[in-house]
Amino acid sequence: MKKSKPVAAMPSVAQLEKELERQQYRNRYGKVLRSTIYTLITVAAVAVLVATLWLPVLQIYGNSMTPTVNEGEIVVSLKGSEIGQGDLVAFYLGNKILVKRCIAGPGQWVDIDDEGNVYVDGKLLDEPYLKEKALGDCNLELPYQVPENRYFCMGDHRSTSLDSRNTAVGCVSQEQIVGKIVFRIWPLAGFGILE
Repeated sequence: MKKSKPVAAMPSVAQLEKELERQQYRNRYGKVLRSTIYTLITVAAVAVLVATLWLPVLQIYGNSMTPTVNEGEIVVSLKGSEIGQGDLVAFYLGNKILVKRCIAGPGQWVDIDDEGNVYVDGKLLDEPYLKEKALGDCNLELPYQVPENRYFCMGDHRSTSLDSRNTAVGCVSQEQIVGKIVFRIWPLAGFGILE
C-alpha cells in the first residue's frame, strides 16, 4: 500500500495577518535604513566638499605658534579671505602646511632688531600675542622689502619658529595660502575665534 503525503495545514487568517505585518515591518525598516544611509552619505559628501573648498580643517603640529595655538589643536581656516597684518595664515611649504602670523604685506619694509622688536615701514609693531621676543633664525639682510604678491609671516614663538626670516621658507605667495585661520574647534576648552 502506498503511503500518502501529509497535507500541510492551511494557515489561519490571524497567522496570515501576522505574517503580512512582519513583511510590511521589514519593508519599512529596509526603506528607513536605506534612506538613513543615503542621507549620511550625502551629508558626508557635502561636509567634505565644504571643508575642501571653503573651510579647510587643520591640525597643528609643532610649537612655532605657541601660545596662540598649540600642538594637537584643531583649527578651521577660511579660504579666499583677504590677508591682513596680524592674521593667522595657513600655507603650503613643499608637502607640509605651516601656520604663521602675517607681519607685512606686499611692498612693505620689515626690520627686526637684535632684541626681536619688529618694525614695519619704520613703525614698531604692537604684538600683544607674544610671550617673548627674539631675532630667531634670521638670515635675511634687514631691512627687507616684501616682494609683490607675497606676505612676510612669522611664528609667535619667535625663538624656535622657522619662517619668512629665513630664506628656507621666505615670503609666502598668494598661491601657497590655504586660508586664514579663524576658529579653534579642539580642544573644547579653547573653542572659539582666534586672533
